[in-house]
Amino acid sequence: MTKTKSEIGDADNSILLHLLNVVEQESKVTQRGLASELGIALGMANSYLKRCVRKGLIKVRQAPANRYRYYLTPKGFTEKARLTGEYMSASFTFFRRAKDQCADEVNRLAAEGKLRIGLAGVSELAEVSALCGLESTVTLIGIVDCDSRLTRFAGLPVVDDFKALDEIDTIDAILITDVRQTHDIFQEAIAHYGADRVRVPSLLGLDKVIEESRS
Repeated sequence: MTKTKSEIGDADNSILLHLLNVVEQESKVTQRGLASELGIALGMANSYLKRCVRKGLIKVRQAPANRYRYYLTPKGFTEKARLTGEYMSASFTFFRRAKDQCADEVNRLAAEGKLRIGLAGVSELAEVSALCGLESTVTLIGIVDCDSRLTRFAGLPVVDDFKALDEIDTIDAILITDVRQTHDIFQEAIAHYGADRVRVPSLLGLDKVIEESRS
């Protein structure tokens, strides 16, 4: 799926903020260490560093043995503060939207008598859904996530597939909480449970796909 300009910008700002935080905490960090911290390729880490130096956010000083030390400039501290503020605002907005939409889905399922619910995807959205479950009459059974190494998340057991989830308890409905491979997980859930038992918060952007699956 092609990313929008907004998504690309968000990812870029996230990497930049993380980079500035790492440099602030450890001036002796190497480019390889920085790449590892950021979870990106060495070449990309080098590219971000050069951009920050060019913009005056970071200054570089050579140390013995051909090593370098990186320091935030006053401009760098200002930019870090700005990006932190944007991140906090975006996080709050996400939480508010997620809580409203997950609560709506959970309450709707409860009204339909679907009280034993499974989640599909370990994520912040799953955490929000778990909170909504505590405030409702439904019981959350567990979370399906084949990529997670966790055995528990948000107080729920994590299993590899829907069959394993069925072994825990009878599942009345699935709420999609995966934010990485949302479309694929949605299709897998429908294949296993049927379209009428799978729900997706609107913020995941599958409204058109959902409509087509139920037509």
